[in-house]
Amino acid sequence: MLPNPALRRLGYSNQDRVVIIHADDIGMCQASVEAYADLFACGGITSGAVMVPCSWFPAAAALQTRFPKADLGVHLTLTSEWRSYRWGAISTRDPKSGLLDDLGYFPATSQQVQTNADPGYVFTEMAAQVNRAIQAGINPTHIDTHMGTVAHPKFMLDYLHLAVQNRIPAMMFRMDEKGWLEAGVDSDTAKQASLLIQSLEAQSVPLLDHLRSMPLKSPNDRFETAKQIFSDLPSGITHFIIHPSKDSPELRAIADDWACRVEDYELFKTKQMQNFLKSEGIQLIGYHALAKIMPEKVIDF
Repeated sequence: MLPNPALRRLGYSNQDRVVIIHADDIGMCQASVEAYADLFACGGITSGAVMVPCSWFPAAAALQTRFPKADLGVHLTLTSEWRSYRWGAISTRDPKSGLLDDLGYFPATSQQVQTNADPGYVFTEMAAQVNRAIQAGINPTHIDTHMGTVAHPKFMLDYLHLAVQNRIPAMMFRMDEKGWLEAGVDSDTAKQASLLIQSLEAQSVPLLDHLRSMPLKSPNDRFETAKQIFSDLPSGITHFIIHPSKDSPELRAIADDWACRVEDYELFKTKQMQNFLKSEGIQLIGYHALAKIMPEKVIDF
């Protein structure tokens, strides 16, 4: 594809590697909230997104008061994946929605939601999560999707409409049909997504080029892993996901991958990591920067 036009609008060249270091799952547990606070304060991250249906969401929302310039989006949540710690929809208790499992929580997998959920109920739930975040004092900088659940033809248009209605960017990647297929989505989604990209970019909606993340499989050699990922980054705008949390009994009880989350926190607060990014010429931004270049109006797409 041609270079991302948002680069020039942000003041960068087409060759620059621009990265949003994004903390996912904020509010999933107490450890994630305090990790965001520490990392945002020291410059280890540039953005994050809150999980509105989770128990620690009020503490996550309070981050906006603690850090008025905090870059916080809404991590639209339609799944509940842990065995012993669950959450559910905030907009409905109707089994017909397809958003409830047998115990009344969100389904555990994206596939279950994509197969069974009614799009109308999904849009209502997504909008309710954004509205609750705003009511709690958050100034959302963007929306993105927990476990990639909305990356489906049933939900993608509503996801983008929600972003446009709130005049904030959505985490959306400027790939052609082949690129979406290689990313693992089905052919219908790939076709629809590529057409949407063309329409949105023609209207100057800022989009992303690449998605990268710190793996959650092994806590070992995290710095070397990060160095390799960043060194190999192509030019463009990258959404780079980490899942930082401070070590706690609660985190260990919830997440099998707790050690990786703790190592994300420990690594990205170090000067060693920050100095490496500078030495690589990585340009760091938050979603605030993309929100500033959102067009005043986007026609239907």
